[in-house]
Amino acid sequence: MSVKILADSACDLPLSFFEENDVTLIPLKVHLNGKEYDDLLTIDSKNIYEAIREGKVPKTSQASPLLFEEFFTNMAKNKEDGIYIAFSSALSGTYSTAVMVLDQVKETYPDFNLTIIDSKCASLGYGLVVLNAAKDAKEQLTKDEIVSNATFNCEHMEHLFTVNDLEYLAKGGRVSKASAFLGGLLNIKPLLNVEDGKLVPIEKHRGRKKLFKRIIDIMRERGVALDRQMVAISHGDDEATALEVKEMIQKEFGVEHFYISPIGSAVGSHAGAGTIAIFFLNKLKG
Repeated sequence: MSVKILADSACDLPLSFFEENDVTLIPLKVHLNGKEYDDLLTIDSKNIYEAIREGKVPKTSQASPLLFEEFFTNMAKNKEDGIYIAFSSALSGTYSTAVMVLDQVKETYPDFNLTIIDSKCASLGYGLVVLNAAKDAKEQLTKDEIVSNATFNCEHMEHLFTVNDLEYLAKGGRVSKASAFLGGLLNIKPLLNVEDGKLVPIEKHRGRKKLFKRIIDIMRERGVALDRQMVAISHGDDEATALEVKEMIQKEFGVEHFYISPIGSAVGSHAGAGTIAIFFLNKLKG
């Protein structure tokens, strides 16, 4: 019996991925100009970056509990087994809402076999986990095997990213306002990563050239067999820089497989335009 994979839009995979791989999309909510949108479905990330460049501040909210109830109930009725890989619980309430709704659905359908994983990942770091889980499901791995592989990938996914302006992360409560103020004042570019699902600034550099050189150094320190894994790069409407970073990584480590995608509306609302993020594993399974 095949296993259904569910993921939310914060994984920054394109809509075509969900459609082509039979992965159920749970859209996060994006609020702009007094209207509410479903990320990926009724708003495009380009709209968000245009709004940000005009000085607007988009807001986001977690996926609808009613949507979870609808999806979970339909799966339970159809006796489908599933795995929902969720956006980091430290960055969104979506994971805890899904757990709550699952408990409610199981009161009516006690045999419903759904596992919810807190990825503690974001953007394409989360996306790589979903991508691999979808591949495992297509290859008819057992549910336990898919959960085991996904959990391993979540635990060993490295996130290295920089934003053009810390202001958006500060407005969304993702970093301190003091950090944002100092970064803007001194034109210092922060280097951040994700630790236990939370965004943590690790270093500051003046100028992007030094910053990207440092990212290469950290990849050398933390990465393992980079030429044997897929490295993902997501960007805040800045494909040219993403391709430049790809060339640097390719030249340094001989990486052959890349996944490059724009940062979606939900994550982009907080990261802002010009964000560049790199994702890779610090350990390979088996």
